Parts: sequence; C-alpha cells; structure tokens
Amino acid sequence: MEKEKKGSASSEGKDHGKHPNMSLVTLNVGGYLYVSQRQTLTKYADSFLERVVSGKTLCPSDAEGHFFIDRDGLLFRHVLNFLRNGELLLPEGFKENQLLAQEAEFFQLPLLGEAVKARWEKEQLASREATFLEITDSHDRTQGLRIFCNAPDFIAKIKSRIVLVSKSRLDGFPEEFTVSSNIIQFKYFIKSENGTRLVLKEDNTFVCTLETLKFEAIMMALKCGFRLLTSLDCSKGSIVQSDALHFIK
Repeated sequence: MEKEKKGSASSEGKDHGKHPNMSLVTLNVGGYLYVSQRQTLTKYADSFLERVVSGKTLCPSDAEGHFFIDRDGLLFRHVLNFLRNGELLLPEGFKENQLLAQEAEFFQLPLLGEAVKARWEKEQLASREATFLEITDSHDRTQGLRIFCNAPDFIAKIKSRIVLVSKSRLDGFPEEFTVSSNIIQFKYFIKSENGTRLVLKEDNTFVCTLETLKFEAIMMALKCGFRLLTSLDCSKGSIVQSDALHFIK
C-alpha cells in the first residue's frame, strides 16, 4: 500500500504543472498515424477534430486505442499543417485541390476551404494567361539562335527534344550553350559550303544545323498547341528560314 501511495504521489508530482492542452494526441487517419498537441487539434472551435479530442463527438478507436478517422491519410498531412501554421502551404506542383477541399469540408474547417478555393482560382487564372514563344535567328555569331518562352516547362521540353535529336545525329547537346528557365540560346556556329549554318561546339565538333534545331522547336510548339502569330523576313518562303517566329497559346 505504501509503495502504491508513493507511486501515486510520484506520478501526481510528475504531471503537476502540465497544461492539459499541451498533452499529445495520436490520430489514425486512414491507416497513417499522426501525433500532435491537443491545442493544435482544438485550435478551431466546433471543428470535427476539436469535438473529437474534447469528447463532444464519439469517434471509433483502432486496436491501439488511437482515434480512428476514416479519411485520406496522405492528405491529412496538409490539414494538420494548416492547423499548425494558420495558413495553407502546399508543395510545388500540388494538384489535388478538389480532394483537399472535401477534406476541409469533412473536418469542418471553413478557413481551410476558403484558402483551397482561393488557390484553385489563382491557378485557373494563371492557366488562362497567354503563353508566348519566340524563335529568333540573328544571323550573328555572337547571338545565333535564341528560343524564348515564358513557360519554363516548355523550355524543358524543347531541351529534352534537342538533346535527343543532337545525340542521334551528331555529338550531343552542348552544355556550354546558354540554357535558363525561359531561354535556350545557341551562340556558336559556322557556315558550311552550301550555306547551311552548323552549330559548333567549342571543341570544334558539330552538333546540328540551326535549321534542324529551329525545325524541332517549331514542331514541338505546334504539338503543344501553340499557334503562329507572325513570321518575319521569310524571303525564301520557308518558315524554318524566317528570322523571327512568334507563337502564342
């Protein structure tokens, strides 16, 4: 009896001074375990989690005695981060806005639902903005062929295609050429006997003709839904030989 009393007293002393809201709660959401502070889960009054943790709403338990919530365990990460941070922070490229909005509705977090809606509307607006592509050939050794697009993902597609073409034809993609998120620029070239300009690496090996690179960029643009706006100085009647090509999507 003495030992039990001492143990009880020791336990009480150990817990003394702890705030109940600081205690940890483990949730099993769709098979994924999450551990969070009680004050985080009860941040918004009358939310589903606040009522469960406070005992206002009955919730089933798993075999370990943790609250079990039959929802998307992976998406709950973003719900919990919203409770922790007070704002919606999602990884780059996140595409499950509709599913996350449903989770916000289930967990009865209207502020999260509004944040998801605002993000989705912003993405829709951005997708409706025009994408511009310009292919210019300055006929100058220091400038060469320049491909500009305000969509970095399209520049990445063109680079991948050019790498494939140049490897299959000649000596591979020249790393010394300027490549940024919006621009590919081929500065080094020479003229062959028949007048066709060849892209030349600094080690004097050929990569491709500029006409080939322009053709590949044009075909990629058309396949991706771009339409031609203007074609400047097309004296020989071929789109590939134009000095400047402007596309829009």
